[in-house]
Amino acid sequence: MALKTTKQISHWAGEEGNSYVERNPHSTAEMDELYVADCGVSRTEMNLDFLGAIGKDIPILEVGANVGTQLQFLHTQGFSKVLGVDVNRRAITDAKHLYPDVDVIEASGFDLPFKDGSFELVYTSGVLIHISPNDIQKIMNEMHRVSSRYIWGFEYYAPEYTEVRYRGKKDLLWKTDFANLFLAKFPDLRLVKEKKYTMTDGVNVNQMYLLER
Repeated sequence: MALKTTKQISHWAGEEGNSYVERNPHSTAEMDELYVADCGVSRTEMNLDFLGAIGKDIPILEVGANVGTQLQFLHTQGFSKVLGVDVNRRAITDAKHLYPDVDVIEASGFDLPFKDGSFELVYTSGVLIHISPNDIQKIMNEMHRVSSRYIWGFEYYAPEYTEVRYRGKKDLLWKTDFANLFLAKFPDLRLVKEKKYTMTDGVNVNQMYLLER
């Protein structure tokens, strides 16, 4: 069966995705500085707040891992079984050099190459916002399928689906209540924790949520 492709996948897998890799922080220290500047809280603090009580030996999957910086945060926090997938080959190559203690492989969130329940925690960070509302159910299905317990996310928030131009372009960025999308679609999920972080731009809000089966 042919793998699903979309306008958004083509964008992030190609030269635009390569440019994104170059623009983004390539260390956890730089990423923490960016989070503090944008949200007033470091990513390290957010992770400890949401995952501090979770056992460190659980298998974790990040969907849309880019160069692996978010995985490195978790590895530094003590999580030993972390894996990421991404569609951009440049990001995967860079991840191997930047963070040899974590692994990122080439795969799409629409077709995760893992058995049902392979990971105890599956998460995204700034990825669902780049999935078209027409396709969001597919990636949610895959994340739910391969997670045996937790789904964790950090995404732009809005009470309802709202399109935002991404670097002047349409059809590349949307914000909504992603936690509620999961809860509405999967009755076996419950909300463990949620926080909203108003960004310093005075326009956008980020939502972090942890869901459990």
